[in-house]
Amino acid sequence: MARQRIHNSRSGTGAGNAGASWISYSDLMCALLLMFVLMLCVILYQYFTMMETKTAELDEQKALISVQQSQLDAQTLQIASQQVTMDHQNAQIIVIQTTLEEKEQQLITLESSLANQKNQLIILQGKLDDKETELSTMATNLANKEIALQAAIEALNAKQQALNSQTDKIEDMVGMRTQIISDLSTSLSRANLSAAVDPNTGDIVLDSAVLFKTNSSDIMSDGQYLLNRFIPVYLEVLLRPEYSDYLGEIIIEGHTDDQGTYLNNLKLSQNRALEVAEYVLSMYPEGSEKRKMLEQILTATGRSESDLIYYPGTTVVNQDASRRVEFKFSLKDAEMIEEMNRLLKGE
Repeated sequence: MARQRIHNSRSGTGAGNAGASWISYSDLMCALLLMFVLMLCVILYQYFTMMETKTAELDEQKALISVQQSQLDAQTLQIASQQVTMDHQNAQIIVIQTTLEEKEQQLITLESSLANQKNQLIILQGKLDDKETELSTMATNLANKEIALQAAIEALNAKQQALNSQTDKIEDMVGMRTQIISDLSTSLSRANLSAAVDPNTGDIVLDSAVLFKTNSSDIMSDGQYLLNRFIPVYLEVLLRPEYSDYLGEIIIEGHTDDQGTYLNNLKLSQNRALEVAEYVLSMYPEGSEKRKMLEQILTATGRSESDLIYYPGTTVVNQDASRRVEFKFSLKDAEMIEEMNRLLKGE
């Protein structure tokens, strides 16, 4: 019994070893088969890649051939066109040759005509000699006129020099006005006065509401305070010695709105301008140098409602802005120089 078991045990061990060997062999074959499949895939991939590359190259060659064929067709058409052009030119050459022969005939005729004209030229030469004599006389007259023209040019040059002198004077005057305006702006700014200086004219506007009550020409206390601050700064600039040869006049202008009649507004504006002028003079003692200077150049005028101020872009009168007192200055001979300046500009 025991022997039988041992035999069976040995028999079972042999069968297990044989099965294991068969499994290992199967795994080896599967691995080889897998490698074969992988190699086949790689070969197929490379084959299809190569086919795509070759197909692309073939398409490029086809496109190139198509382009070359198009170029060849175009060249063929060009050659045909050139041939037509050459045929046309040949026809033109024939026409030109015919025309040339006609011209040669005309030339022969013209040569005959030329001989006749030469004879006429001899006759004309005699007449030309007579004209030369006349021309000599005219040249003498022209010389005399050139002398007169030279004299006129010299006179014109003298006038030009005078005009240049006036132009220099204009430039000096314009530069002086610009300098005065700049000094006024600087001085008022330093004095912390809000009065704005017109950058083109130098005019300064003071609000009538600060200076006067409605329909009154009596200067209020606030207006006196403003004038006491403003006038010394304003006159300190205008009465500087460097401006004395240029300053012609200081004008105080009164303006009203368009309420009421023109005549009443004229009286009111004149009274207000005069009141401010008297106040300015009262700030300087009788007989003082500045008082004497002011009495020579200070003027006051009323403009009534003749120079109203409108709201920007409208025809509506700005009543508050229209009621004002303006301080202006003019330079000596300014009107004459302004007129000359317009003439120089061709206005």
